[in-house]
Amino acid sequence: MNTAKTVCLAFTGASGLPYGVRLLECLLAAGCRVQLLYSSVAQVVARQEMDLELPGRPKEAEAFFRQRFAALPGTLEVYGREEWFAPVASGSNPPDAMVVCPCTMGTLASIAAGLADNLIERAADVALKERRPLILVPRETPFSTLHLENMLRLSRAGAVILPPNPGFYHHPQTVQDVVDFVVARILDHLAVPHTLMRRWGEEA
Repeated sequence: MNTAKTVCLAFTGASGLPYGVRLLECLLAAGCRVQLLYSSVAQVVARQEMDLELPGRPKEAEAFFRQRFAALPGTLEVYGREEWFAPVASGSNPPDAMVVCPCTMGTLASIAAGLADNLIERAADVALKERRPLILVPRETPFSTLHLENMLRLSRAGAVILPPNPGFYHHPQTVQDVVDFVVARILDHLAVPHTLMRRWGEEA
């Protein structure tokens, strides 16, 4: 029996795609099965922030990331935003957890309102109704009152709101260190082991 954790990971069009791509890498490194979803705007952000040409077709994106992370033991499946027969679209076959990283305020608002107009929103809706961990990583500043109200509503519904706010007690030396701090916190909430950074109180 396969006991690997299954995580649905969604990239949306907020700034912060390096967090999402690094999280994908770490999940695969930990042997997880990853079900990846992404919006068309996430492709634009990938190009702008990472010079990364994320393919438009799910099967091409699947091949792209499998080649990029070929040495990692986890498995990857990529689904389109309108692929309603994907496992994540039904409560009869939900993932163990879902992460939206980065998460736009529009996606967050849609999830808070219970909308399911695309597969990302539907998968998040499934996670909430099936009481599976849902972690949202909203990359926006400052937050408006509407943003905060939507986050509060989702928190009360069981979601974890995890803005990518890095700490500096581990003395980061590079941008990658800052990214890894945030990714480490996401992995902790998923109960996925990692060695990305020294924990508070540990010896150097």
